[in-house]
Amino acid sequence: MDIRRNTAADRPDDIRTHDIRTHDIRTDATRPDGTPPGEKQGAEPGERVGEAVVRALGAAGSAISQLSSGLRTALLALLLLLWLAVTAVAGLAGVGLLMAPLPLRALHTLARRERGRLARWGPEVVAPRPPPTGLRTALVDPTTRRELRWLVRHATLGLPLGLLGVLLPVFAVRDSTFPLYWKLLPDGATATSVAIGSAHSWPDALAVALLGVGWTAIIVGLAPGMARAQARPGRLLLAAGPDADLSLRIAELTATRAAALDAHATELRRIERSLHDGAQNRLVSVTVLVGAARRMVARDPAGADELLERAQSAAEQALAELRTVARGILPPVLADRGLAGALSGLAADCAVPCRIDVDVPGRCAASVETTAYFVIAEALTNIAKHSGAGQAVVTVRGDGRRLLLSVEDDGRGGAEEAGGSGLSGIRRRVAAHDGSLTLTSPPGGPTVLSADLPCGA
Repeated sequence: MDIRRNTAADRPDDIRTHDIRTHDIRTDATRPDGTPPGEKQGAEPGERVGEAVVRALGAAGSAISQLSSGLRTALLALLLLLWLAVTAVAGLAGVGLLMAPLPLRALHTLARRERGRLARWGPEVVAPRPPPTGLRTALVDPTTRRELRWLVRHATLGLPLGLLGVLLPVFAVRDSTFPLYWKLLPDGATATSVAIGSAHSWPDALAVALLGVGWTAIIVGLAPGMARAQARPGRLLLAAGPDADLSLRIAELTATRAAALDAHATELRRIERSLHDGAQNRLVSVTVLVGAARRMVARDPAGADELLERAQSAAEQALAELRTVARGILPPVLADRGLAGALSGLAADCAVPCRIDVDVPGRCAASVETTAYFVIAEALTNIAKHSGAGQAVVTVRGDGRRLLLSVEDDGRGGAEEAGGSGLSGIRRRVAAHDGSLTLTSPPGGPTVLSADLPCGA
């Protein structure tokens, strides 16, 4: 009995090749230090420093944007604080009692605006129960007292921090570029942004440029902390306290969840109707025509050829309807080209001349982008059908946390949700993501549809 060892040399070529490839995969799968192939074992020191610089500059830029947005609400807070002070003084004469409800409503409106601003730059600030606007009840209401304390802090602390957030970049740019234009200045002109010193030579100009570098270092080092200090009073005083009744928020979330489920069921029914009434009927026609052609092919080839041609036409129509349904579920262009590319396609197909302005630094969650796409698509459809507009403008802005949409047209205005224009469906889509929708459409126009969506994960 001849038993021979089946060595690698005795095996077929394809088996030997398989053994070699298996060996290669096994040896390359991991390195001695445990890192996968194709991945750097350690970044170079220069690369790590560069990444740290980029992160620091990005954080400083975001902080400057946050400080400048807080400056606007801080200016309004200062004006409102002066208004309340005048009302309090007038109250000593009895006149302020009649004026009090109006600044109180302005206080609640400004606090609500600040909550929205803080939500765009960080976690959502959960609002408490709506405070009263009556003078006697407002004086004892804890929410109103907390909003008054925030008003004082934001007007006294948030305002200077916001001013610094706006002025420091101006100082940095002005002083850093001073050597480029210092010879054009008149004699005796102030050289620095802080109105100190004058430049008479190139060393003086370069010293001013070094001051600009110092401003940049201050921005990178202090701006994030300044932004946190500006936002801290709002996050502490405008949020619902631990003893607050959150039943309204719970009821709102329950309603939006129910609306999301209802919208989902409505979408499924729409898809089912589209498939049943469209593509399914076309395919049934194809089946009938092909069967009739098979029976006629022997006795009437010309008639069979005509039936096959009709069957092919019906199949092409069914394919087109299936593609339309598929695009209605999730447009492929949205996944391939992103929100900007998909909206460019919508603008090209719109019957009204449309301009698209998209500034979104990264991709949002797929469900959020899909919602934004369909909101804008429905809005443009309404403009083409009902507005009589000559042009439309679509603006999309994103900061990684919120996605802000705006669709504006110069039509006749007067749009209403109850008018059967699909606006209620748009609101349900936005509410399903815990977003907000605002419609402004006075008679005579213009009509502005705005939506605020969280970007998701």
